[in-house]
Amino acid sequence: MIKPVRSWLIASAVASALAVPAVSHANAGVEQLTKDPANWATWGGDYAGTRYSTLDQINNKNVKELQVAWTFSTGVLRGHEGGPLVVDDVIYIHTPFPNKVFALNQTEQSIIWEFTPTQNAEETIPVMCCDTVNRGLAYGDGKIYLLQSDTTLVALDAKTGKRVWAVRNGDPKLGMTNTSAPLVVNDKVLVGISGGEFGVRGFLAAYNAKDGTLAWKGYSVGPDEDMLMDPQKSTAWKDGKVQPVGKDSSLKTWEGDQWKIGGGTTWGWTSYDPQSNLVYYGSGNPSTWNPVQRPGDNKWSMTLWARDADSGAVKWVYQMIPHDEWDYDGINETVLVDQNINGKTRKTIVHFDRNGFGYTLDRETGELLVAEKFDKAVNWATHVDMKTGRPVVVDQFSTEFNGEDENTTGICPAALGSKNQQPVAYSPKTKLFYISANHVCMDYEPFEVEYVAGQPYVGATLSMYPAGKDALTGKEDKSTNLGQFTAWDATTGTIKWTNNERFSVWSGAVATAGDVVFYGTLEGYLKAVDANTGKELYKFKTPSGIIGNVNTWSFNGKQYVGVLSGLGGWAGIGMAAGLEGDTEGLGAVGAYRSLSSYTRLGGVFTVFALPD
Repeated sequence: MIKPVRSWLIASAVASALAVPAVSHANAGVEQLTKDPANWATWGGDYAGTRYSTLDQINNKNVKELQVAWTFSTGVLRGHEGGPLVVDDVIYIHTPFPNKVFALNQTEQSIIWEFTPTQNAEETIPVMCCDTVNRGLAYGDGKIYLLQSDTTLVALDAKTGKRVWAVRNGDPKLGMTNTSAPLVVNDKVLVGISGGEFGVRGFLAAYNAKDGTLAWKGYSVGPDEDMLMDPQKSTAWKDGKVQPVGKDSSLKTWEGDQWKIGGGTTWGWTSYDPQSNLVYYGSGNPSTWNPVQRPGDNKWSMTLWARDADSGAVKWVYQMIPHDEWDYDGINETVLVDQNINGKTRKTIVHFDRNGFGYTLDRETGELLVAEKFDKAVNWATHVDMKTGRPVVVDQFSTEFNGEDENTTGICPAALGSKNQQPVAYSPKTKLFYISANHVCMDYEPFEVEYVAGQPYVGATLSMYPAGKDALTGKEDKSTNLGQFTAWDATTGTIKWTNNERFSVWSGAVATAGDVVFYGTLEGYLKAVDANTGKELYKFKTPSGIIGNVNTWSFNGKQYVGVLSGLGGWAGIGMAAGLEGDTEGLGAVGAYRSLSSYTRLGGVFTVFALPD
């Protein structure tokens, strides 16, 4: 449903603001928009996913003077993940289910148009893992793209909010939902699928931006033709070099037909390199969480992917955890930067995985360059073997080695990871990555579970608690912090500094040319720290816990910073869904129970600026 605002002033402003020149490909317009720091036109600020802005009006000298400029209530509770888009002076924000979209006029802070989808709540909400979140919108070809919870991909006219086309990406009756932000590349809209906890087989799909017809779909597991994988041309890191994956590279690693319910879902973020025309993303955990029930390496779950944007053909893959035993997933964002490694400039992809390791690979070939822990409390593996690319697992923390129905204790990190979906930022000035992170461990007890379509297919009971170990050394320190914010050198795999936080930092960060990095906390604070030292320079408590991504842009020559606050997500699922048991919310409720002493639910968009 569209609710237009009848104001000739606003209508006139929008018509002028959205007059974008015609281009041959939708992404040509997006690239042009991202080059102007007045905009924030993709989830990552640019196709590389750096979340960096060249704006420096707000800097490390004056950020302490930051003030709230204006606020906007979304009218929706539960977790507000993702962040605003800003395209030619118009702000677009979204909500969790029912996935409302608002176009906002910055001059009047008023609603230009509002779109509210019609969805079947009884069919969709019960199969949404870890809250009813949505991670954002995409822009391209004069349209705003929304991936609804019920898997409907809808294209809205950016000027009016009118629905141009819609297509169904999956079936909630089978446990399929959608939570991720689309990405517009060339003349296509790229989307993944959620539902790994329901036995959904993951894929990345490309729909034609003009009319929503399917261009290609590449699965994460199964036959070569389903994955769009050429056994001789698609490569992987093996035995210290890049080699062809070989025939049936996935099928050989599953028992029987288990691949059909094998997981490897794709609910995270997608990046794009226009020079190589490759898209990059990660696939998630194998189904079920009980590793005893799915022997083998379970390829290509837990994998980084490089695909041709036009055809979907696989260029290379790198599996971070063969036969994942901890639900460490692999969907976290991939950042594309050129870096000097061992005296040589390399085109790299950088990925901070739930498993606690930061990976640097050559993004053209998939060669593994760096793999180190970005939280030294991580104990499930000692290190990554750089020749094989496989982690060296510690038997004590193996959930399979200790047996089905046996509780493995003290595993670090917990299943929600040393970092979850909250995207990092990268500053080309400091050459550092800034990681919004968790500092949590768990007990994990697998049990046998039967697959039933549309029903949970987890097979494990979890409890979570603070790591109690120093992030820099891994030594016991009895700390109670559940989160941290860390600066990382991806060329060497070393931590430069880290700040402890009471709760997990579930907000995506943004770095600026003003040498400031912004992020939000679960208690609801927007924080600004010095990009070089990590010193806290500013904080302001918003109306609810922040799990949204902080973005920055300019309007009428003035720099703004904006963030959605609204407690929820996996860490906040207890309050968001009214859960009480310590092991509910897939183990998160007990760890974050004290959040209720600091914040409440609510959906508010808060915009900050320096005083006039």
